[in-house]
Amino acid sequence: MIRAMTIEDYDEVKALWMTIHGFGIRSVDDSREGVELFLKRNPGMSVVAIEDDHVVGAILCGHDGRRGCLYHVCVDEKYRMHGIGKAMVVHCMNALKAEKINKVSLIAFTKNDIGNAFWHCIGWTERDDLNYYDFTLNEANITAFNS
Repeated sequence: MIRAMTIEDYDEVKALWMTIHGFGIRSVDDSREGVELFLKRNPGMSVVAIEDDHVVGAILCGHDGRRGCLYHVCVDEKYRMHGIGKAMVVHCMNALKAEKINKVSLIAFTKNDIGNAFWHCIGWTERDDLNYYDFTLNEANITAFNS
């Protein structure tokens, strides 16, 4: 079952994030408070996949009024290759369409072979016509990668 994520899902979602090899967790943005702010700013956009009464997949989804973005797309390794990831993406895309968003982006680490294969397989286009830049406003927002 795919449904909108709520802050009550946070503990299970974070536990899932921690099982994903190579997954980057931000100390501030991915805290309970950070996720709660994101969910409030983007009500009904983020999703979880529930199987056997547990969260087995999640996507943080939002938009700025012009472009949508997917963050932290993940499915528990034991539940992959069953269409859960694609179903969650479709759910998010429909939510963004309902908000009149016409374009959606995401970032996948270059070394994330499984994730990159997934995005290619479901029809997303890898861009080579731009550079991606970051500027850090909060030095306390540190990324830690799961090993």
